[in-house]
Amino acid sequence: MPAAVNQSPPDEVDGLRARLGFWLRNDASHLLWPARCLVCGEAGEEARDLCAACSRVLPWQRSACLRCALPLDMDASAADAAPTCGQCLRHPPPLQAVHAACTYEFPIDRLLPRFKFHRDLAAGRLLAQLMTEAFAPLQRPQGLVALPLHRSRLRARGYDQALELARPLARALQLPLLEGTLRRTRATAPQSELSAPARRRNLHGAFACDGTALPAHVVLVDDVMTTGATLHAAAKALRRAGVARIDAWVCARVP
Repeated sequence: MPAAVNQSPPDEVDGLRARLGFWLRNDASHLLWPARCLVCGEAGEEARDLCAACSRVLPWQRSACLRCALPLDMDASAADAAPTCGQCLRHPPPLQAVHAACTYEFPIDRLLPRFKFHRDLAAGRLLAQLMTEAFAPLQRPQGLVALPLHRSRLRARGYDQALELARPLARALQLPLLEGTLRRTRATAPQSELSAPARRRNLHGAFACDGTALPAHVVLVDDVMTTGATLHAAAKALRRAGVARIDAWVCARVP
């Protein structure tokens, strides 16, 4: 069983939260337009496009498996400093730790599809803010790697949703963003249309690294984790490139 992920000292966490608050308050768009809730349309909180009522129902992930971020009940989590689900105990995944900001429930299940499929970059900005708040206390990696799209899908969509989350996250947490080091070698069928075994087959050999020397500890960044097949395939490519420890930070985990 892996050890619990070390967290930053309290004074460092306070400093990170102070920098985060500065970043949120000084977002250029909020200097021009007041915050407006992207879920219900009411007035938003200071420097956040979410009202107080919708903020109160955010499905922050509080208790989950350390290796796959699958939600666990409170008793299972409280019994172990590094809770791990039975599946991960039987078959340890290639990721050392996975952290999800939220579970895939209301209102995240409304905001993520708008960002991912409908070019709602304002929703993406809000999701990146929530990820930064959730991950600020975690142990720092030596770099972030956004899970890349294949170039054909990037042309069709016009933007890479994982990269759009990773950029502000890296800026707010003052971490290097290792752009271009991981690439998709071939176009794959959409994962949402496949069963769990088919997802794994679909992604076999789908990622490769460009040969750049990588640090020992990196974090993969993605929008949503369902079965974990995509993140696992990417982690295996990073492992082949010499990375010793690979974690993942995702905006939401599907229960």
